[in-house]
Amino acid sequence: MKKSRFIPLLILAIVAIVAVISCKTHFETTKSGFKAPRSQTELERGRVLVYSICAGCHYNRQANKFIGNPIGDVPGIAGKVYSANLTHSKTNGLPEKYTDAQLKYLLKTGVAYDGRFIGYMLRPNMAESDLNAIVAFLRSDDPALAAADTTVGPTHYNVFGKIYMNMHAKPLPYKTIANRPDEGEPVALGRYLTDNLGCFHCHSKSLTSLNYLYPEQSAGYMAGGTKLKGEHGGEVTAPNITPDKNTGIGNYTREQFIKAVKEGEGPQMKLVPPMPKFKLLSDAEVGAIYAYMKTIPAVEH
Repeated sequence: MKKSRFIPLLILAIVAIVAVISCKTHFETTKSGFKAPRSQTELERGRVLVYSICAGCHYNRQANKFIGNPIGDVPGIAGKVYSANLTHSKTNGLPEKYTDAQLKYLLKTGVAYDGRFIGYMLRPNMAESDLNAIVAFLRSDDPALAAADTTVGPTHYNVFGKIYMNMHAKPLPYKTIANRPDEGEPVALGRYLTDNLGCFHCHSKSLTSLNYLYPEQSAGYMAGGTKLKGEHGGEVTAPNITPDKNTGIGNYTREQFIKAVKEGEGPQMKLVPPMPKFKLLSDAEVGAIYAYMKTIPAVEH
């Protein structure tokens, strides 16, 4: 009797797994013929953005190039993930496979040039001007983008990884946002930068509970707790950066916050990887992030 019940349950489980794996995982990309402007202004702004946003995953410090890295923050039970080569390599370079419009579409929606959903580099609230600047820089002759016909490893999701990815394969809508706030609106600019630099990705509760469209709705927004891989493989817990005076940054001055973000030196501690040093951001930009941080609810955590 027990055996006869077990077999149907096993078949049901197999059918469920197949159903999840076979969910729609390919989507339409853009057909736009848009080409990003390549002015010096775009290139300079793009350099700041690419080194401040993309470099955390894609810049390989051993090679001094954007050839990618192993992504250690993906649970091993899901498989192995490697960030893509962003150089001008015809054989291995990711941007070489995309049109300018498709690169923008990928960053906004998560839909790749071949219709796959890639859900870990989403910037749905980024302004068109900044998107254009990123694309322009990725097409530039910066030495770190010079062709490197190599790969750090092929991404491979096992059955558990595929189930999880397929369950979350939901492209975001393409929201057209003309321009980012300017420095005369420090709180608005700080909120924009906190979103698009990805501060809330690490400094909220978990990488799996992020709300990319509405960042403030992410679980544990800015109160820390995400477990990350440190420089030498150990575990690092992202700290609370709400304005709580006991467990957050409530006692930081503007100048101390700027030094911590740009130089990695906090008032009483040294910041450690994977927290990068945002050296290319201006003091006004980091000061704007500080102004915004002071407006969010203080959480003791």
